[in-house]
Amino acid sequence: MPTTYTPIATTTLGSNQASVTFSPISGSYTDLVIVTSAGNSTSNYYDILVTFNSDTGSNYSRTRLYGNGTSAVSTRDTNQSSIVVGSMSGNVSTNGYSTGIYHINNYSNSTTYKTILARQNSPLSTVFAIAGLWRNTSAITSITMTGEGGTNFASGSTFSLYGIASAAVVSGVKATGGDTIATDGTYWYHAFRSSGTFTPTQALTADVLVVAGGGAGNFAGAGRIVGGGGAGGLLAHTSQSLSTTAYTVTVGAGGSLYTSGSNSQFASLTAAVGGGLGGPAGAQASSGGSGGGGGDAIGAGGAGTVGQGNSGGNGQSTSGGGGGGAGALGSNGTASTNGKGGAGVNTYSSWANITGTGDSGYFAAGGGGGLYLASGTGTSQSAALGGGGLGGTYWSGITQQNPTAGTAGTGGGGGGYGLGVGGGSGGSGIIIVRYPV
Repeated sequence: MPTTYTPIATTTLGSNQASVTFSPISGSYTDLVIVTSAGNSTSNYYDILVTFNSDTGSNYSRTRLYGNGTSAVSTRDTNQSSIVVGSMSGNVSTNGYSTGIYHINNYSNSTTYKTILARQNSPLSTVFAIAGLWRNTSAITSITMTGEGGTNFASGSTFSLYGIASAAVVSGVKATGGDTIATDGTYWYHAFRSSGTFTPTQALTADVLVVAGGGAGNFAGAGRIVGGGGAGGLLAHTSQSLSTTAYTVTVGAGGSLYTSGSNSQFASLTAAVGGGLGGPAGAQASSGGSGGGGGDAIGAGGAGTVGQGNSGGNGQSTSGGGGGGAGALGSNGTASTNGKGGAGVNTYSSWANITGTGDSGYFAAGGGGGLYLASGTGTSQSAALGGGGLGGTYWSGITQQNPTAGTAGTGGGGGGYGLGVGGGSGGSGIIIVRYPV
């Protein structure tokens, strides 16, 4: 990619999924580019649909030209509830994935309608060229991609979002490194979603936000329930004097099944501690940046690290406790509700908004505990803001909900479950460095 392309977010699906959303999106770029490799597990091809800012009104139109090497066809659609930008291949294990690249021009202005130019091809040699229009002058702050008719994207599908900054903007930075470099006019922000190196080109005084990887929800056998993973620890190092040397940036991975999250660290500064693993059935959860939630049979929540996070909630006979968050304790499970993950913090929402990171401005929420009721009904609590995963739930007469993973780049804990189903993985951490323009 040219230096003016800045990676904003990448998602690789670990299981079939109905939609992928990029949100919030910083307004500091001139244009956006999305690159996809997508398919579905059915035997048919289905369209890929795009909407902006959750708008599903009849405000979209599209002109399409496509061919298969023998014939070419053009179509025109108006007053649609989404823009069709191509198709996703069926039988991906045999056919492979359709690939596409989509340019969204002048997305951040508030005076013109928004256009998308799409190029996409399928493994069976159909090639699409599409021009789409969203009849709305609002700046685009979120993008959602879904499958036609609710068809799920297959596991292994990838979606990457890039921002295009003008060369004049990029030339004003005073350091190199990071997956996203953006400015709000007062500060420059370098966001690291993956490990790397931060190198100032002149002496700087910088603030550094460090978030560790979140812990996973645990695993339990049939009839047992586990707690949610704890959030990764969150630390802010202020007024750090940095010279013109290379500083190592280590971004902690989220915990997978049976593991706590990994630490994040900037140079030799105090590390943020990875989130604790959710507790196994009937046992205490692991400690961490924030502690994991306890398993069923009154398992105790794990302890958080002072100044970085909070303890997880306790489990109950049929429910797991919520993992602790940077902003709040995980809640205890009850006879009819799973423990909700502790909330993250939005102290650094301006950092999140300008870099297009976090979860609605929050970082480091705990994952929810699991819930099982053999009869009757119960309540599955919603996920806390800050990237925590939902706890898995099952009760008589109501469809099972599997646990979900913590959101990548937030340090959110994974949701817990049980009944032979593993808990969700923890979300990876993030490090953001800011300094005056």
